[in-house]
Amino acid sequence: MESLQITAATPETALLDLPWRVPLEEWPADVLAALPRGISRHIVRFVKLGQRVLAVKETRDHYAFREYELLRRLGKLEVPCVVPVAVVTGRVDDDGEPLESAIVTEHLSFSLPYRAVFSQALRPDTATRLIDALAVLMVRLHLIGFYWGDVSLSNTLFRRDADRFAAYLVDAETGDLHRELTPGQRAYDLDLARTNIIGELFDLEAGELLDEEVDAIAIGDALVSRYEELWSVLTQVESFSADERWRVDERIRRLNDLGFDVGELAIVTDFDGSTVEIQPKVVDAGHHSRRLLRLTGLDVQDNQARRMLNDLDAWRAHTDRLMDSEQLVAHDWLIHSFEPTISAVPRELRKKLEPAQLFHEILDHRWFLSQNEGRDIPMPEAAVSYVDQVLRHRPDEALLSKDDDEDHDLLLG
Repeated sequence: MESLQITAATPETALLDLPWRVPLEEWPADVLAALPRGISRHIVRFVKLGQRVLAVKETRDHYAFREYELLRRLGKLEVPCVVPVAVVTGRVDDDGEPLESAIVTEHLSFSLPYRAVFSQALRPDTATRLIDALAVLMVRLHLIGFYWGDVSLSNTLFRRDADRFAAYLVDAETGDLHRELTPGQRAYDLDLARTNIIGELFDLEAGELLDEEVDAIAIGDALVSRYEELWSVLTQVESFSADERWRVDERIRRLNDLGFDVGELAIVTDFDGSTVEIQPKVVDAGHHSRRLLRLTGLDVQDNQARRMLNDLDAWRAHTDRLMDSEQLVAHDWLIHSFEPTISAVPRELRKKLEPAQLFHEILDHRWFLSQNEGRDIPMPEAAVSYVDQVLRHRPDEALLSKDDDEDHDLLLG
């Protein structure tokens, strides 16, 4: 293996233990991790390396290095995407014949390709929720000047985020980072996304994985509408009279409700000061997750954070702590509500979902029980009921086995 070269930001000597002299599609089962995989034009495999699970994709040298650098830059910009680990070049087989290079990324725990999501028994609005997540991801990417070039459900991974999904970019091979995107670049990305998604949904329909009530073309159109609505709210210039300055605060609250923080506003008045124009200049996603992290140290998805903050507020009122410091109340909520609820779940079942998602679903289950029984169900009772009635029958989303569903045996791109 004298010609083998591994390029990584941090030392990754354990990668040398992988069978780089063998074509990726022939790697032995003892190094592979049985995870759900999406569709890709490249050969991709999940591998076990100690306590880690990595994704390995074969591609050409140029594309491997380019994607590696793009993913690193996107990570520094806090964009939801997979984490690059290394690029492996100089591969040859036992006969000395060259093999394709490989890019190695971290496996995104608790994530699912879209086909694995649809293979489970989910609500009919699943397609809509996936599209909403993808629209938010596209807007976040476009706001920082990232042109994707190959937007699709196949190039995205999804993680549960309360009653919604959060989307993560997986394949950045065709992407490019600019100072700012032109309207034409954004429009091309959006049109390509619509075309690809409609095709992917038709494919699901042919495989009888799509609810009969779902209109694939309408879902593709919905992506465009959702994207344009969100882009407008985040970037539009708003004009109002000088005596309506309360609308500045209203604009900020509206953006916060969408999960975005406003880092800077451009505020301009006309010559006589009778009209004011405002436009967000710096908009950062993750408003709720940053607030929860600041209060409790919990780092979760944004909609999960919103739900947990709502429960924190309710707990604060229930315990008559409205006049106490928010920081102190948050600490007590963490100790007396969140942690005991998660601890009530048997250790062997906790790997099925992330702790924040477990807490969200127990809250939902508690509401359902309270409605049925006409009384306020305590969280400990709700947790026990949720474990017995729901969680024991759920698949393990951290490491789903291919045996769980035949449709998982697909390639991840």
